[in-house]
This record gives sequence, structure tokens and C-alpha cells, in this order.
Amino acid sequence: MRVARKEVAGATGAAGPAEAGREAAGAAGPAEGTAAATKAEAAAETEREAAALATLDPRLRAALAVDPDARAARCRACYRLRFEEAARYAVEHGFDAIGTTLSVSPYQYTDVIEEELDRAAARHGLDSVFRDFRPYYDEATRRSREAGMYRQNFCGCRLSDTEAQAERQLRKAMRAAERAAHAAERQAQEAKRAEKRAERQAYQDKQQRKHAILKAMRKQMKDQVKEENREDERL
Repeated sequence: MRVARKEVAGATGAAGPAEAGREAAGAAGPAEGTAAATKAEAAAETEREAAALATLDPRLRAALAVDPDARAARCRACYRLRFEEAARYAVEHGFDAIGTTLSVSPYQYTDVIEEELDRAAARHGLDSVFRDFRPYYDEATRRSREAGMYRQNFCGCRLSDTEAQAERQLRKAMRAAERAAHAAERQAQEAKRAEKRAERQAYQDKQQRKHAILKAMRKQMKDQVKEENREDERL
């Protein structure tokens, strides 16, 4: 079987139209304190993200605000255009099937890719050869870098370029906010330690003054006794 394989520009790139979502954290423990701490951390993370968003250029903020459904529809239209071109080429050059390596990217809409590949193949009387290559993404990335292949950090269209730029700027701003938050925490902790040190020093100074006074009093008493003894001897 001859397969015409359509590779989309930037398919081996490190980012696509949408970053993969963070996986949910494991179930919280039974302790209420742990749950409260988790909620507090989540709230702090939300605040940092909101503050980071506020620092972005309005154009980048708008890119991040795109409805995920609208983004998926936009990418579907792109897949359809490319697979239609691949199918026409396959028919014109005697291929009897089409496939794609676009499915190597974990940042693409894999299910939509398969649907559109099947659609284009059926419209042109071809077989659809779909493979989910995502498990090999890391190795594909390593090999492409090793071979000096062209790479890009967005899917390929101008919109995804803006989205990727916005995501990078947001991550950078959030890291800066986190560093600033930790710096404030460290300053507060250092201030508490300095206060404790000052309290200990003040206590030590007080004790030293007491010891000095007691020592002076004992010396004075000894001197007084000696003087009294000398008086007795003279008498």
C-alpha cells in the first residue's frame, strides 16, 4: 500500500495551538489542615496568575482568552485544508492511502486529526492510515534536534504563534511573581529571626548587667568587712 503522508509545518515543534492542561493533583488527605493549606495555595496561585495576566500586552491577554471550542474549530479547519491537499496529491500520484505525522504532538487535537484524516480519505476514495505517535514525541524531538532539523515553538499559523508567545510570557510572569512572593516570605522570616536575635541579646545584656551589679555588691560587702576587721584590730 502506498501512503501519502502529510506533515504539517511545525508538527515536531515543542508547542501547538493549546498547551496540555495540568493534571489534577492527587486527592487531598483526610486532615482538615492539609485541605485548608491546599485551598490557600490554590488561592495564592490564582492570585499570582491574575497578577501575571495583568502585566501582559492586551493582544496577548486576548489570545489567552480564546474559547477552547473556538480554538478547536479553528484547528479543525486547518487540518481539513491540509488533508484535502494531501488527498488530492495522493490521487494524482497513484497513492491509495494517506496518513499524517501530525499526531506525534501531544499539543494537537488528536481525535480531530483522526476524524479529518478519515474524512479526506473517504472523499477521495483512499484508505486512511492513522497512528497515534504521541508516545514517541520525546524521541522524535530528540532525533530532530540531533539532526539539526528546523523546529518552531508554535503550530504553524499566525494565531498559534501569538498564543504560544502569550503562554510563554504568562509562565515567565508567574515565575517572577512566585520568586517575588518567596522573597517576601524570606524577608518576613529573616525579620522574625532578627527580632528573636535582638530579644535574646537584650536578655543576655540584662543578665550581664545583673551579674555585674551583684559582683559589685559582693565586692563592696567584702571591702566593708575588711574595713571593719581593720577597725577592730586597731581597737
